[in-house]
Amino acid sequence: MAAQAEEYSVNANDAVHVAIVQPGPNNKLTTRHDFHPKFTYPIVGEAEQIFGYKGLDVEIRFAAHDLRPHVKISYQKKFNTIGSTSALDLNQKLGEFLPPIAFEQGFDQEVQNDAKAAIWTPPGTLVKKYTRGGQQYEVWAGSLLDMAMRTLVDNIQILIVFFIEGGQFINLEDPDWTLDRWRVYLTYHKAAQAPTPTASRYSFVGYATTYRFYKIQKPKEHQSSFAFPSSEIITPTKLPSRLRLSQFLITPPYQSAGHGSALYQAVYEEVMADPTIVEMTVEDPSEEFDKLRDMNDFDVLRPQFDAVDLRIDTSPFTTVERGRLKLVPTTKLLPLEKLQDIRAKNKIASRQFARMVEMYLLAEIPLSHRSLGGASLTSLKIRGARAPNAHDRSYYWWRLLLKQRIMKKNQDILQQVPLEERLPQIEDSARGQEDEYEGLIYTYSMRREKEADRHGNGEASAPVRKRKIIESDDEDEPDEPNGASKKAKV
Repeated sequence: MAAQAEEYSVNANDAVHVAIVQPGPNNKLTTRHDFHPKFTYPIVGEAEQIFGYKGLDVEIRFAAHDLRPHVKISYQKKFNTIGSTSALDLNQKLGEFLPPIAFEQGFDQEVQNDAKAAIWTPPGTLVKKYTRGGQQYEVWAGSLLDMAMRTLVDNIQILIVFFIEGGQFINLEDPDWTLDRWRVYLTYHKAAQAPTPTASRYSFVGYATTYRFYKIQKPKEHQSSFAFPSSEIITPTKLPSRLRLSQFLITPPYQSAGHGSALYQAVYEEVMADPTIVEMTVEDPSEEFDKLRDMNDFDVLRPQFDAVDLRIDTSPFTTVERGRLKLVPTTKLLPLEKLQDIRAKNKIASRQFARMVEMYLLAEIPLSHRSLGGASLTSLKIRGARAPNAHDRSYYWWRLLLKQRIMKKNQDILQQVPLEERLPQIEDSARGQEDEYEGLIYTYSMRREKEADRHGNGEASAPVRKRKIIESDDEDEPDEPNGASKKAKV
């Protein structure tokens, strides 16, 4: 029985693949893209094994334009049931993650002969156009109140569990008030010419979703009176909100080509244009998404930091006496009021903004005066604020500011750590964060050098040490200095 179990077991990530198809010549569908999932454990279990088949091929096809799904299963041999042991019911399992239409017959004919495909456009409204490699792309956005958008999202939600670790489906049966809080952004390639006269020019690239949380605002002085009940219809989109970027996915064929940045920028541009949105956050970002977000946020903030001549003011502290500091004089080192104005203006969450400030300040210190460039940390600890070189003093205070933020964000956890272990953990976390910033600074400089050729793609990455404290944008959650990571939603 054990031998049969091994013989009839296949790796689900290898057996399952996604195909993006569109009409082709000779009345046959052609495959535009074909790729395997990154995760299948939410469907078949942690081992990601499918039992009961030899030569198994599970093809999940999507029409390139409207993403109508279809499951096509083939195999060489199926395990004959013995007692309570039988082959996994694939239709039943996949049926928990795909709409019923995915199991209907006639998919090929429906896609090939779709009379509306030639005039079809993505649901919602067009919010962004851009070009990559001479090809045209568009980003469309709309509410889940739109039935066409809801149907499309229902078709492709299985991609969330395939590519986002810990990703969860949106409940499309929620009441209208909740559905209206969701906004979906769709990225499509728009071909110069359709593959056939009756086919669509659109082909799916990726998508993102955002969700609005009500944000309580402090009453403003001389605020005008209001009537209760309100004379106008109140909807979630008219209330002050904190926006959360919940899901973000670029399909594998389009990754590392700038489409993630373009989609992120489309979301951010709408955030900036919407006066009801106070701040944008991200739900449990993965490390790869963190890099993408950091590059784009830094690109927005750097000119504004330049404009206020942001730097660490070390001049009042050249006579600091020896001994351990009990308090970092943050208010004297940095122009906090100016920074708060920039943060509020750009609607960036506090923790993310603090990271961008730290990254900028580090980049302003010449490399030879940083650890990566050979600066002596031992000498820095001895001289500290009394170092004769202004760059060395800046680097000294920069490291203290970084450690201060780490301690504040992890104070509850650090109190549970023995005192003799506390400082080494903070130091290790600070070094990991600094290494990450160095990698981002390098990546950003390479991006700027290649910007003219790549049209601002900039999604390459440099090898960096994984940060010891994994940060979340949930402002109510502490960081974890022990290096524990969370399952990424984005």
